[in-house]
Amino acid sequence: MTDRLTGIKACVFDAYGTLFDFNAAVARQRDAIGPQADRLSEMWRHKQISYTWLRTLAGTYAPFWQVTGEALDHCLEACGVTVPGIRDKLMAAYLELDPFPEVRGTLEALRAGRMKTAILSNGDPQMLSAVVRNAAFTSLFDALYSVDAVKTFKTDPRVYQLAVDGLGIAPHEICFLSSNGWDAHAAAHFGFQVCWINRAAAPRERLPGQLARELTSLQPLPSLVLT
Repeated sequence: MTDRLTGIKACVFDAYGTLFDFNAAVARQRDAIGPQADRLSEMWRHKQISYTWLRTLAGTYAPFWQVTGEALDHCLEACGVTVPGIRDKLMAAYLELDPFPEVRGTLEALRAGRMKTAILSNGDPQMLSAVVRNAAFTSLFDALYSVDAVKTFKTDPRVYQLAVDGLGIAPHEICFLSSNGWDAHAAAHFGFQVCWINRAAAPRERLPGQLARELTSLQPLPSLVLT
């Protein structure tokens, strides 16, 4: 785990679950939602991701904001949550999710070491700009890449190509970070050097793509990529 990754010229991050805690949206409304809060949070994330996959398979792309809202509508009904105004509050909270504790220090260390940094996310441009701005992270990224540019979701290779084209470097010169095992494997299969940020101690996925590292947080990243 201490061996450095070689030839890295940029670190590219998934947003939700990697930099920002998507559970924070429901957590802020826990008292209002009541005993279904944990179930709602877990179901919302699962349905949100599954809708991106199903839309990709069907060729029916829609912006991630719409997909997130449609997933929430399903989950609120499934969980029997009928609190007035709760949908709007949860959606608004998605624009100001809490970053994980080590994120700011990690990004600042990378920037101090002159490493290029970017986000590559399913989130649409407005969502990404808002969550980065509200976390006061704007100065810590060179670019924010959204799947909306290619109108398809991860794990389509065209999504990962956005970072290659935008940064002007080869895939193997990018260290990609994601907390989603399926995303991590797809990015590795594409050609990135990938660190899976396994925050939940999940079992490994049986998918194509050889991961470079498995970490429990972003904290070790600077020592892996900076000279």
